[in-house]
Amino acid sequence: MTPIDELALLLRPAGGGIHLVSTGRAEQEQLQQRLYGAASASEVDARFREALGRIVDAKAVVLAIPSDVGAGFRRGANLGPQAMRTRLLEELPSFPDRAAELGIVDIGDVFVVPQLLHDDMLAESQKAATRAALYPQVSDDVRATLPVSPLSIAERALDLVFQLNPKVAPVVLGGDHSTAWPVVSALSRARRQERWGVVQPDAHTDLLEHRLGIKICFATWSWHLNELFHRDGRLVQVGTRASRHDRGHWESSLGVRQFWADECRRDPDGALDALVAHLVERGVSGVYFSNDIDGTDSAWADATGTPEPNGLEPEFVVALIRRLGETVGVIGGDVMEVAPPLRDRPDSTERTVALAVRYLRETLGAILRQPV
Repeated sequence: MTPIDELALLLRPAGGGIHLVSTGRAEQEQLQQRLYGAASASEVDARFREALGRIVDAKAVVLAIPSDVGAGFRRGANLGPQAMRTRLLEELPSFPDRAAELGIVDIGDVFVVPQLLHDDMLAESQKAATRAALYPQVSDDVRATLPVSPLSIAERALDLVFQLNPKVAPVVLGGDHSTAWPVVSALSRARRQERWGVVQPDAHTDLLEHRLGIKICFATWSWHLNELFHRDGRLVQVGTRASRHDRGHWESSLGVRQFWADECRRDPDGALDALVAHLVERGVSGVYFSNDIDGTDSAWADATGTPEPNGLEPEFVVALIRRLGETVGVIGGDVMEVAPPLRDRPDSTERTVALAVRYLRETLGAILRQPV
């Protein structure tokens, strides 16, 4: 089986990662047809497969992971990718054509079984049952090798993407923040000879080694990423403000560099200068920009699982993305924790989603070094 054949098994056409039978199905199909410029489900599938064939020449790939199984306080981020894609098409109906011009390939969605998170958490009997449901069209020996949980599927899919195109920039639409883990894990293999780093706008540290015995979730993924970096300062967190410990605890015990929200609000230009200087000092040659929407002040982004006041201003986040693109470079990124169902006021949800799309376009622009 070729990498593209396996990707076609693991992924679904863009917008199709949430399993729907009746409620919401028509809206999902309409979105897919708009994304692919298609008139039928069969045409959507054909154009999805054609998009996978363009990975080899892509500059960036977009992948949605519509899972909120790894979340904590409140759920709803599984609908973030659909909301962002819908808003993007409203703002820029010609985006599919523009993406093709720029070398951006949307490779679709990880299909999410909503009760699963990572294959390491499953009994063999459960993996076998879910494999039979997800991959009935392949032989038993092939089926036995395939992942079934969203984080495991995403990691395998990205390994295949990097096998086809080692330098392509991954851009992920989350999902709760656990969905950043498969991206950075795959990057650690694809770019193991490079000194890349991660810049993480976030109200929270996500630096627990485990949470209630769970290894990978929204609160632990950064700890495991930092271990991949050997605690050498290449993980930079910005906008931190909701933590049981102060900055000194995290920096001294784990070697992470933090720029807390109050520092960024008090002296935005100084914080930007210090952040870039830190990355340069550490010899970082490119960053993955993992953007939790709750790093932004809740006045601007409250449709999320854990909105927090006194956070980053949107203009600061945009300036940060642009500075990183102009200096050390951006090798990929994401927008995480956008949860449209968590606000019943349309203006509030619309504001959060619009900002998420702005961040997405800025991240793609920083990767490609031109407006998107």
